[in-house]
Amino acid sequence: MTTAYPSLADVSSVPFWLDTPARPGPRPHLEGDQRCDLAIVGGGYSGLWTALLAKEADPTRTVVVLEAESVAWAASGRNGGFCEASLTHGPANGLQRFPDEFDELERLGEANLRAIEEAVARHGIDCELEATGQLNVATQAYQVASLRAEAERGGGRFLERDAVQAEVASPTYHAGLWSPDTVMVHPAKLAWGLADAAEALGARIHEHTRATGLRVRGDRVEVSTTSGTVSAAQVALGTNAFPSLVRRVRPYVVPVYDYALATEPLTSEQRAAIGWRNRQGIGDTANQFHYYRLTADDRIVFGGYDAVYHFGRGLRPALDQRRETFELLTGHFFETFPQLDGVRFSHAWGGAVDLCSRFCAFFGTSHAGRVAYATGFTGLGVGATRFGAAVMLDLLSGAVTERTRTALVGSKPVPFLPSL
Repeated sequence: MTTAYPSLADVSSVPFWLDTPARPGPRPHLEGDQRCDLAIVGGGYSGLWTALLAKEADPTRTVVVLEAESVAWAASGRNGGFCEASLTHGPANGLQRFPDEFDELERLGEANLRAIEEAVARHGIDCELEATGQLNVATQAYQVASLRAEAERGGGRFLERDAVQAEVASPTYHAGLWSPDTVMVHPAKLAWGLADAAEALGARIHEHTRATGLRVRGDRVEVSTTSGTVSAAQVALGTNAFPSLVRRVRPYVVPVYDYALATEPLTSEQRAAIGWRNRQGIGDTANQFHYYRLTADDRIVFGGYDAVYHFGRGLRPALDQRRETFELLTGHFFETFPQLDGVRFSHAWGGAVDLCSRFCAFFGTSHAGRVAYATGFTGLGVGATRFGAAVMLDLLSGAVTERTRTALVGSKPVPFLPSL
């Protein structure tokens, strides 16, 4: 990479989480035609949680997952690994959009996070899960009041300047809020583990099999692909940032690109200079926010701030790299941790986020109730996709549950203008 920052000179463009010997080998693509009870489009968190929950609920149900690339190739292998309890992209957004049921959504979110932790333990998924909580930091004086108010509401422990500096040493911090309702994971290993668990229960996963269309034939739905057809009694769509096979859903979601850096492993001296002994995930509270966390081998993954939209809902591999954003993030990194001056970055990457206008997922059905979808997670899908998977299965079953009774599930965001 040609850059003004020596720290970026030798970075790899492969997402850090995917650049590991633990990355599994390829799974077979679909050959010919198949029949199943449930076809799932998308091999990220949404699709994999749907497959796992469906097989756990009914081991006799035949489940086929279709992935256009490989498991964890998209957002599920590129995010920061913040697995949060919130289903509404944080309390402020939840209180604004769902004030009458906010407490219920918080309860459902906390139960969903506990269920994720239990599933990881039950299936022996080695995803480097750490129950560290999250530290939200005020980097401007005016942001302190909102953190204090959230603490008073019960959203965490407020930390004054000296207290937050004792946790993580950054001259930019005015105050902090330490919330327990976040666990940190290796995002790709979580997806790979979910895939292994679903396959162990009998689900079939086909990679490099792009779904191209849906068609009702009698009492079944045919999913056409690049290498065959799957005839299913029901279909769940977990394509998120990519164009939905249900065309009427497309105006509600636009892809925006998020970018991140990973440092080389820190030395013991560098770790001592910043503290961070409790290894919390960190996010600042600005409108254009950063997120950052420590990896198992003591790198810092540092991302966010820019959210780049390309006219016409652009989605292509070349957009995964953006030098201007990597340089911007590098400057912000050294402002946050000047004591790490000279540290080098090993990886720089980007990926698409499924943005919707209410900043949290929405749900629905099509094709006479035989097809369900969950999308619009807006960058907070590591945890919320499991909830979305459960909602899709509820909707396909026709059951009225505590999830489907919520306005979160029963309402839609405002669509984006067609000219975008």
